Amino acid sequence: MKYSDYEDYDDSDDLEQDGSHHEQQQAEADYNRFEDTFDKFDLTSNNYDISVIVNSLLDRHYAKNFTPEVLRHIHGCIDLTTLNANDSNESVRAWVEDNVNAFDGKYSDVNNVAAICTYPLFVEAVKETLTAANIKICAVTGGFPASQTFTEVKIAETAMAVLEGAEEIDTVMNLGYFFDEDYETLSDELIEIKDSCRGATMKVILETTALLTTENVRKAAILALYSGADFIKTSTGKFPANNTTALRLEDAVYVMCKVIKEYASKTGHKAGIKIAGGIKTAEDAVKFYTIVKETLGKEWTSKELFRIGASSLHKDIEQRYG
Repeated sequence: MKYSDYEDYDDSDDLEQDGSHHEQQQAEADYNRFEDTFDKFDLTSNNYDISVIVNSLLDRHYAKNFTPEVLRHIHGCIDLTTLNANDSNESVRAWVEDNVNAFDGKYSDVNNVAAICTYPLFVEAVKETLTAANIKICAVTGGFPASQTFTEVKIAETAMAVLEGAEEIDTVMNLGYFFDEDYETLSDELIEIKDSCRGATMKVILETTALLTTENVRKAAILALYSGADFIKTSTGKFPANNTTALRLEDAVYVMCKVIKEYASKTGHKAGIKIAGGIKTAEDAVKFYTIVKETLGKEWTSKELFRIGASSLHKDIEQRYG
């Protein structure tokens, strides 16, 4: 090219290509960084093999854990939940009064629930109504239940819930980013939500029913923990399970426990686990208690590290002491 030709030469296409190439290189570097992190954790077996392992674990240990003492303990680990489309300030206040305040001191050997979980709009109503002691207020945020909204909205929603009085936040991992393997955006978003928690406990919901495989659960759990999750949670309870394709909740919990255990050994940080998604009976609850206890150890069954999100489980347990 002659010197005179430079006057008419438009280099914008070259600059655009260079920028695009740099972005591609950065994306590849980010992807490889996360893949390297995944590789540092043990691989999981396939869905069938995990089911065999979990069934064997339950066969050996379930019966010994189904005791009155364990049921009383589990009651104190419940995140009592109301997430209905027709919830209102009035209905939530009545619900807190009837299910939590009225229970306080009813049984000398059964602890009240660990937390009350509602939509952010009702945090103030819960705070004003709650008289029972040592019960946390939890709000679901992050575009619950699908996480399909702007990051800025998720951050603001979380910050506002904490400002209203939420001490715990259940936020949803964006599975669109996960399945696109855009781990950088997924992680950055969770980190920003964690910052907006301002010290409140952050539980990250993986939505294991939609993840379908134990390997996806493993990766999602690792991403959540390295992005600041204090707990990892199974489900929103709002995603319909297809019995022919969905991963069993028991198997997902086992894989999550294995990741939590490895993460603790690598970092020294003990993250908690929350199980949710149709847990209604004492039998169901003891099953998940058993998986957590036998995989992570009894120390992980305290309410500081173990929760069950449910709307009616407390009544089933309470009826056994009536």
